[in-house]
Amino acid sequence: MDSITHLFYGATICAAIAPAKHRRAALLAGAALNTLPDLDVFPLMLLDDPVLRMTWHRGSTHSLLVLPFIALGLWWWFRRRGGRVADAPRRWWWAILVTLLAHPLLDAFTVYGTQLWWPLMQPPAMWSSLFIIDPLFSLPWILAAVSAWFLRRDMAAQRVLVSGLLLGVGYLGWSMLAKQRVEQALASTLEGTQLATAPRFSVPAPLNTLLWRVVVLTPDGYLEGEHSLVADSGPIRFREHHDERALLGDVAAFPRVARLLWFNHHFVRAEMTDDGLLLSDLRMGSEPDYVFRFLVAQNDGKQWRPLVPVQRVPSTLGRSQNLGDIWHRIWQPPDDDGVGLPGQAAADRFGSMPAASASK
Repeated sequence: MDSITHLFYGATICAAIAPAKHRRAALLAGAALNTLPDLDVFPLMLLDDPVLRMTWHRGSTHSLLVLPFIALGLWWWFRRRGGRVADAPRRWWWAILVTLLAHPLLDAFTVYGTQLWWPLMQPPAMWSSLFIIDPLFSLPWILAAVSAWFLRRDMAAQRVLVSGLLLGVGYLGWSMLAKQRVEQALASTLEGTQLATAPRFSVPAPLNTLLWRVVVLTPDGYLEGEHSLVADSGPIRFREHHDERALLGDVAAFPRVARLLWFNHHFVRAEMTDDGLLLSDLRMGSEPDYVFRFLVAQNDGKQWRPLVPVQRVPSTLGRSQNLGDIWHRIWQPPDDDGVGLPGQAAADRFGSMPAASASK
């Protein structure tokens, strides 16, 4: 999630657990603790490899296997110094631990990918039920933290904090329920076709959980569509895109390509350019604009060779869709310009498709 949300999210959680007499200090401590895992971006800025910068972020500092030890170290250090933690060690232990662990768990609700079990090489968790910025999710945490700051030790402050927690967690629950409804609509659309088991993912459109973007991989590209929980009731309609997916077999063993495919669950667009092979992360952005685009290989006329270092290509994000388009699409069904998938016709059209390696 965005940094501002993490500040107030952490502040609310920590202040709700810490003693009331320490409430203002807990608000500040929670904001700092919940920001701490994202400080990995600063040493990563020293790397000249954009793939490592992308895929090492949300790694060790976001691991549920690492953060408890960091929490223990912080708690022990502050307790030895005396003061508030020494005054209420048990409450502060839980405040520090829960606030730290809450950061990666929240990040896992976005599509970027969070390595919850680092150093185990499990693919990053990407539950993708929240957009990275969602005002309706952020608002309860902000209101709770700000109100508690001014209410100080007043009993109403604890009620406000608990209310903020319940509303925030409730919104997370709603986002998962909304995603489930979208996934059901997607499965129903693909049922009876050779794409029924194809890798796919769904992710909310910017700033909301009512309009969702869905992507389905095909043997020679991918399908992209939207589903509005308000306006849509029939099968999802898609826009069909072709790419050079067949080339991935030639470059998948290159270390940086393998790292990218592991990190983004193989949801990439492969495109040949004059400079080489360009891989775009399909999860963030929409056709034709994607946030993460990398030149990973060049062809010397005989074979593909890895590009060292990999080059990140600037994003053109912003051309394909604006907030006005998103707002309109939430309330209006799609135009009839997409690709339908009417059973056997689609099966004949797309041919055979291997079983999905991921469904998000």
